[in-house]
Amino acid sequence: MPPSALGVAVVCMINMNRSMQAHSILQKKGFSVCSFGARSPVRLPGPTRCRPHPMRCDFSTRYVHMCDDLSRKDLECYCGNGILRILERKERIKPHPERFQECSDSFEVIFTCEERVYDQVVQELCAREQVTFRAVHVVDMDIEDTLEEATFRAFLICELCQSFQQADDMEDSGSAAVGSRGENRKEHSSHGLLLLTVMAGFGPLLIKNLCVGFRIRLYFL
Repeated sequence: MPPSALGVAVVCMINMNRSMQAHSILQKKGFSVCSFGARSPVRLPGPTRCRPHPMRCDFSTRYVHMCDDLSRKDLECYCGNGILRILERKERIKPHPERFQECSDSFEVIFTCEERVYDQVVQELCAREQVTFRAVHVVDMDIEDTLEEATFRAFLICELCQSFQQADDMEDSGSAAVGSRGENRKEHSSHGLLLLTVMAGFGPLLIKNLCVGFRIRLYFL
């Protein structure tokens, strides 16, 4: 399976740090990738601990407009805490954040960056009407919301995608683990055979650093 054939989505809370770091690295590696947030509205951190109230904006707000707004409010502060630099980097990847619940595209793999996001993605998938019956694997990898951790885990996500890509048939592997797709069930657990199939291609670095709560689930859309 060539990189372009593996549709990947990465979802964090507000599509600012963790999902965007993975988006950037996967895109550079040639994968077809989209990134999303799961919470609305987008909330940017306050300027200081003494002024913690966050800036709130819609997902349709462009990163450049967020940057301009914060620059007008307190240029020195938001330069100092790195928020403006982060927003400028995001703008080079895509124009504005996106919300997963508002996207109707299909993906082969969806990565979530924490348990709460995983639950929201699962809830959204379960609520959607099955149309294509294409399989999507939902993978949870808890990631601390810091630039360093997001960058490190993004490389692990990339290695995981490469392992999925090398599998002979992701969908058949998942289906073999959970039974016939003709069953009238939206959600299947594919921890068994699918995990064994994919992890056979993992390097020792990825196996060592996968969190204890690492989960894969298989859905049909």
